[in-house]
Amino acid sequence: MNRRLLAAVAILLSLGAGVSGHRLDEYLQATLISVEKDRVQAFMRLIPGVAVSSTVLASIDTNGDGVISEAEQRTYAERVLRELSITVDGKRASPALVSQKFPTMEAIKEGLGEIQIEFTVDLSPGGPTREIVLENHHLNEISAYLVNCLVPRDPNLRILMQNRNESQSFYQLAYAQAGSSSDSLSLKGSSTIRRWVGAVGFASIFRLGIRHIAEGTDHLLFLLALLLPAPLVVLGVRWAGFAGARQSLLRILRIVTAFTIGHSLTLALAALGLVRVPSRPVEVLIAVSILVSATHALRPLFPGREAAIAAFFGLIHGLAFATTLGELGLGRWERVGGILAFNLGIETMQLIVVAAVLPSLVLMSRTRAYPFLRIGGALFAGLASVGWIAERLFDVHSSADVVVNLVAHHAVWIAGALFLISLGCWWLRDSLDQQAPITKVGRLARVTRTSAFTPFL
Repeated sequence: MNRRLLAAVAILLSLGAGVSGHRLDEYLQATLISVEKDRVQAFMRLIPGVAVSSTVLASIDTNGDGVISEAEQRTYAERVLRELSITVDGKRASPALVSQKFPTMEAIKEGLGEIQIEFTVDLSPGGPTREIVLENHHLNEISAYLVNCLVPRDPNLRILMQNRNESQSFYQLAYAQAGSSSDSLSLKGSSTIRRWVGAVGFASIFRLGIRHIAEGTDHLLFLLALLLPAPLVVLGVRWAGFAGARQSLLRILRIVTAFTIGHSLTLALAALGLVRVPSRPVEVLIAVSILVSATHALRPLFPGREAAIAAFFGLIHGLAFATTLGELGLGRWERVGGILAFNLGIETMQLIVVAAVLPSLVLMSRTRAYPFLRIGGALFAGLASVGWIAERLFDVHSSADVVVNLVAHHAVWIAGALFLISLGCWWLRDSLDQQAPITKVGRLARVTRTSAFTPFL
């Protein structure tokens, strides 16, 4: 194990300690991965806390003689590797044990012992982009995990993405490799553009764009808050009734398109290095944009100019998108393909979200139940934005991220329930219309209920 790898592992563990600390009742398992052309090298450091040391020792000293023999060391190391699930490009791979090193039993009992396991995974020739997935199932009921990757020493290898679950027991790594034999064979006879797009890992960066907007709850919250009053018309200083299906759809389309144009422009400029803005003010302005759109959903601030506001704040959101793309370390011209792939991923996820909520907005905005959705959604977005502004501007801790992420985690169920509720409200509205007596008063009540100028709260 070279000094570079050992130093990196030490940094990994120190970062982990800074985030959550090594608790007495945890079995800390830190894994550092180094990608090479034909193999993956990994180094694990396993540190049992005092409270769980007896459980770990029982798994190691299987004969209970109080001594960790060479055979028991190897048996335990092999068990750890068996409980790792590793796939390379979707195919199961088997780790090969290189070495293991164990402390004394006394050190483990005192919570100071550190088990070191090194293993490798051989790689068969692959395409221009590759994906490695590692899942650690070893003693997961008492374990805390850390996983990270070194910057490749081979200039032909470039890390595209790292993805982890909350506990880091699941780790996904995507990287690009230039000059692979399979790359040249599979792309032989294709156009120069196709070769270049493949080299920068178009599919991986596309997926990164999808994931970035899916996990970027602040971006989606701004757009959704701006869409809440889109199906309505204005009466004085208040939002009024349904504007009509055609007008609502056109207004929503204009807002989404304007937001897309805005963030696409600054994403391209910033990713190419033509515009540089510090990330902190950008993040603060993104939170401010949510507060503005939420306030507009409560009371009209700029009726009829929502598309212009979406484009303006889209410019700011695009700067944040570019930060993620810039972390991939792409070359100047490779960034052009990366920008295209990343932006397509963003737009794909954005359209999926809009398509999921659009029917509910149009249906429910025709009923008297819509103010509850509009006002409730606006208050939720506004409170979240205030929390983010406090965090990003004054370093004040808030639970905005936790609450919003909890809601986003159940977004599919929420969207489904919202659609069913909107159908029910719409059906009840039609039922009431059919039951209303055909009199002058009844006719007036029906017109009032469906009029585009019925004042809402």
